[in-house]
Amino acid sequence: MRRAGTTRAATGATDGAAAWFGRWPVRRHTVALTLWTVCWFVVTSRNGGVSWHYLRTGGQLLTGGGPGGGLAIYQNHPELQIGPVSFLTAALFEPFPPGVGERLAEAFMSGLGLYMLVVVGRTAADFYAGTGVNHRRLQQRVLIAGLAFIPMWVEVSVRFAHLDDVLALFFTALAVRALVRGRPAAVGILLALAVDSKPWALSFLPLLLALPRAHWRRAACWLVALVAVAWLPFYVTHLGSAAAAQFAIPNQPASALRWFGVADAVTPGWDRPAQALLGLGLGTVAVLRGRWPAVVLLGADARIALDPSVYTYYSASVLLGTLLWDAVGQRRLVPWWSWIALLSLYGSALLVPSESAQGLIRLSFAAVSAAYVLLWPMKKRTRSRAGGRRAATGSRRGAPAPIRGR
Repeated sequence: MRRAGTTRAATGATDGAAAWFGRWPVRRHTVALTLWTVCWFVVTSRNGGVSWHYLRTGGQLLTGGGPGGGLAIYQNHPELQIGPVSFLTAALFEPFPPGVGERLAEAFMSGLGLYMLVVVGRTAADFYAGTGVNHRRLQQRVLIAGLAFIPMWVEVSVRFAHLDDVLALFFTALAVRALVRGRPAAVGILLALAVDSKPWALSFLPLLLALPRAHWRRAACWLVALVAVAWLPFYVTHLGSAAAAQFAIPNQPASALRWFGVADAVTPGWDRPAQALLGLGLGTVAVLRGRWPAVVLLGADARIALDPSVYTYYSASVLLGTLLWDAVGQRRLVPWWSWIALLSLYGSALLVPSESAQGLIRLSFAAVSAAYVLLWPMKKRTRSRAGGRRAATGSRRGAPAPIRGR
């Protein structure tokens, strides 16, 4: 009897340890991606932090309330095309010496990218629960796509240190996770935080439409309320803040805009609205066609196709889009689109000498990837009998049923 009790105790301890570890991202593919991230961080950090001074200055102006700062920041500094959530986050690193704060911020942003890979993997596992998907193959897919994602993520988080882009993409990834788990309020809140971090995240708002229609209003109310709370104080107290929306940057020779015949020296006045409308339109079509995992990719495609600038960190949003599509939107083992994006966008910037050719490659990738995710025939997912029984029991804690595709 003592031996049996000891065996049961040992088994219980083992099961408990397994359950404890099962709640943490300690899978082998996560370890491999962590090492890959560290390698890229070490290599890139030597020449990193190119744009960190914008975040640091904005954080000081917003929180310090000095001349031209506070709620007047966008009126007096329209070049700071960054959301207030990003400035407030950047201010958290202000107590440290400048060099130390910058390195801590870069490490923090790199860690967010690694965590996003874990989030996307879990999102895909939840999305395909009950459909008979092999989870080992799913982990392999996330690993292969993650190996392409990390170099571009380190580009935005370490080399350029664009905390605003990092947070916008991070909150969007969390919103996709909340969408699959059937949490409409969280979807609205997280998308609002994305927009409050970087305004171009507006292109990802069609994700709201992937919720069941009964939950649209709740999610939209949270979204509108939090966006208003973040931005209205600046515009109500300083009407000149609207000038920030017209801030123009040079139209670079490698921009895809050149292939549309746009030869303006700086950003055309119609360009930013066109980017947002194109991203919103393509994302809405994707949801209507039952392909909502493509929303982020399509919004990113609209950005690189119509943006007058060609900074390599822009491609991080594309790689998040291809990661979501490769992990959630399709079931092939090899995540082709993640590697096609890396080689097309990053590879061309490094290896193609002609700026005009670089612009054509960017435009071609945006057009072909958008056409593929919207028009290529896709097999409908089928649920196993066991999965159907689990779904019939309802979701935990009374939350809306998880999204299974529309």
